[in-house]
Amino acid sequence: MITAAKDLAKRHWPRLRLRVIVFAVLFFAAAMPGLSAIFLRVYENTLVRQTEAELVAQGAAIAAAAAVGWPGATMAAAPVDRRAPGYYDPEPSTIDLQASPLLAERPVPAPSGPPEANAVAAAARLAPMIERTTRTTLASVVLLDGRGVIAPEGGSLAALPEVRSALAGTPDTVLRRVGDYRPRYSLEWLSRASGLRLHHARPIEVGGQVVGVVLLSRSPRALFRGIYEDRGKIAIGVVGIAALLVVLAGLVSRGVTRPIEALSAASRQVAAGGVQTLETPTTAAVEIQSLYEDFAAMSAAIERRSAYLRDFAASVSHEFKTPLAGISGAVELLQDHGEEMSPQERSRFLGNIAADSARLSQLVTRLLDLARADMARPEAGLSTQAAGAVQRAADAMNSGGFAVETQIQPGLPPVAVPAATIEAVVGVLLQNSRQAGARRAGVSVRLQGDQVLVETRDDGPGVSAADAARLFEPFFTTRRAQGGTGLGLSIARSLLAANGAAIELGPSDQGARFVVTLPRA
Repeated sequence: MITAAKDLAKRHWPRLRLRVIVFAVLFFAAAMPGLSAIFLRVYENTLVRQTEAELVAQGAAIAAAAAVGWPGATMAAAPVDRRAPGYYDPEPSTIDLQASPLLAERPVPAPSGPPEANAVAAAARLAPMIERTTRTTLASVVLLDGRGVIAPEGGSLAALPEVRSALAGTPDTVLRRVGDYRPRYSLEWLSRASGLRLHHARPIEVGGQVVGVVLLSRSPRALFRGIYEDRGKIAIGVVGIAALLVVLAGLVSRGVTRPIEALSAASRQVAAGGVQTLETPTTAAVEIQSLYEDFAAMSAAIERRSAYLRDFAASVSHEFKTPLAGISGAVELLQDHGEEMSPQERSRFLGNIAADSARLSQLVTRLLDLARADMARPEAGLSTQAAGAVQRAADAMNSGGFAVETQIQPGLPPVAVPAATIEAVVGVLLQNSRQAGARRAGVSVRLQGDQVLVETRDDGPGVSAADAARLFEPFFTTRRAQGGTGLGLSIARSLLAANGAAIELGPSDQGARFVVTLPRA
């Protein structure tokens, strides 16, 4: 079922721009306080608890005044220790719009006998204070005797749970409906407190006994009334949040969305075959800046590879055309005039065909070697002793009037290059020296910093300044007439680059000098 739901969402999911998604997230985050105030009733719950706190304070004051003026009460001055633990113990709020039960409207008092005389006397004495208090607080205040009977009118409210709790000595606050309430606003259904009234019952204690109850009730400030009363503060908050939202959206646009759009356009241009250079935006995020740097490196690598392929294709075409033209010409002559030729002439043309065919075969072989070298990848955990590989390559070339001397520093660390690669590279360098006319060559291996250097020197004619710039280009050779393909040094460089090594032509007063840098394992 989860998979089906995911597939359905994928089919109907709209294509959204990044700026739309970011703005929606920011807008939702900015709207969360308002949503919580309305749907989670956070703000409205605060208003209700504020009303409860006001009723508790009024009830405590009236109950204290009633206890002091209760007929027959003797309030002896007892010593008070204000530093005693729990002396200052504020009464916590007990009402929660989500959790507190909602009771029915307060019923009419039940028939009862007359209230107690002391309660009637206390009510008469407190009537002016209660009247002046309720004129300001808009709360309803009723005084009950010790049996829950209203003083002085009569009628019992002892059945109410809040009154029972107060008669037992514990103050209690409940939520009750307002029976005759009618909504006045179209959106008032969002407010739960609109049709409610808080009822708070507080015991009157004299000499440790509950002699009466003060019953107060009042409607709390509803959500929209509270919003209207605090409209100035809320308007400032909304404007501030909107301004902050605009600033954040601008920062995200400059730091994320605009750079990504520019990078996307540049990627399409590179895919179409163009060359695109992007300046890394200073206002973009660090990750976006890194992405720009990676894109620049990738674009440069693609351009180098494209140029390499163009040059490679042109060189291959040129290299193959020459022997193919020779073969085609010789075959055409043999077909047209073969019967008229002498055996020596036919043998000479066949020899030309064989030589050109051998060169083509050699080119194909070297091209395969170059392709393998270009596609080579470094081996993990590779550790090779360079001295042995260099010595084997030198021994293989030390013959036929070509002398090779080696100087190997003892105690060399292992390198992260395969032995076969080292042998092949040193062999190519020594073979080039021999073909250039050198009679002696030297190979040295030494440690320099964190790298192992393999250096070759010879006593040949060296490399001219004009040829040095193109020495490692594929198919570049000064011995084409002698069968050189110009791929040896290109293959050597690719093999070394695949393992983090490098080769370069070094300065030399006599002969050719090459330096191969091998990384330590």
